[in-house]
Amino acid sequence: MSDATQPATGVAAPRAIEGISSVVLGMFFFVAMDGMMKSLLEDYSVWQLIVTRGVMAVLVMVPMILWLRGAHRLFTPLWRLHLLRAFLLATGFAAFYGAFPFMGLAEVSTLFFSAPLIIAVLAAVWLGETIGPHRTGALIVGFIGVLIAMNPTGDAFSWIALMPLTCALFYAIAQILARRIGDRETTLTTALYTLVFSGLLIIPVGWLTNQLVPIPAEHTHLQFTWVLPSGWELGRLGLMGAVGLIGYFLLTHAYMVTSASLVAPFDYIYLPIASVMAYLLWGEVPGTATLTGMALIIASGLYLGYRELRSSRTTLSPHPVAESSVAPGNPVAPMTVTQDVEND
Repeated sequence: MSDATQPATGVAAPRAIEGISSVVLGMFFFVAMDGMMKSLLEDYSVWQLIVTRGVMAVLVMVPMILWLRGAHRLFTPLWRLHLLRAFLLATGFAAFYGAFPFMGLAEVSTLFFSAPLIIAVLAAVWLGETIGPHRTGALIVGFIGVLIAMNPTGDAFSWIALMPLTCALFYAIAQILARRIGDRETTLTTALYTLVFSGLLIIPVGWLTNQLVPIPAEHTHLQFTWVLPSGWELGRLGLMGAVGLIGYFLLTHAYMVTSASLVAPFDYIYLPIASVMAYLLWGEVPGTATLTGMALIIASGLYLGYRELRSSRTTLSPHPVAESSVAPGNPVAPMTVTQDVEND
């Protein structure tokens, strides 16, 4: 139910530039959304902000689906898979955003970007995909980077660091589950169900969390509280949701116009952009451990992308793989089903 993409070896230069430009611009929007989320957490709970994203999805995507029609649909028999993925993503991103007041944006984002490494391992364990020695070495380097970024033996280590890692794990599992969806669903339909179900499921998740875990009074962003926004505040919440949707659609376009293996490594530009924004807005300076871990994670991801681009691969089901991107706040992720011709 989706458009075919060109193989990496035959991508025309203009379309490659268009795809790379779109994913880079999309990352700027995702960083902006996460910056807004970090600021809004001073006044709103993480539960309310995730519900807000679901409301924005309904207001924007339902009219789009009704207007475009075709393969896009409001009602799908795959709703159970969407529901399970939404639970994982809602819970995971609640942990991701919940870590913002405790950790710098660069630290949280660096740990989240272990998700591509976890996806590769889960695909090998659960889907039987082959990981050759080159990718194995890159994965080891990447996970060493994660450990360095966490710095578990340092004096400043906090178990809060497990929150973005939990998000990365849940995100990776959701990616693997997305294989069951494949190309049977369009990007818009998948995004709508994921965001709406996430907005609904986060309510009982937030309530149960507050019942089971004693939340200190000063951690208002984790308390199950709801604030009625004023006109100005309503505009801030709407802008956050709109910025996130623009970023998502830019990534969708990037992966539709060119090869996923070509543009996917550019997802990592999120990390330096987030680091610069955090420094300019909040004076956050990542520590040596974070920067070292970030460098190793980026190097690992770029090498994996290089091997993907270098290998000869046959796509078994054509589709726009916008959902194979990894970015905080990007809700959907059905990945390409590929067959290795070269063992790497």
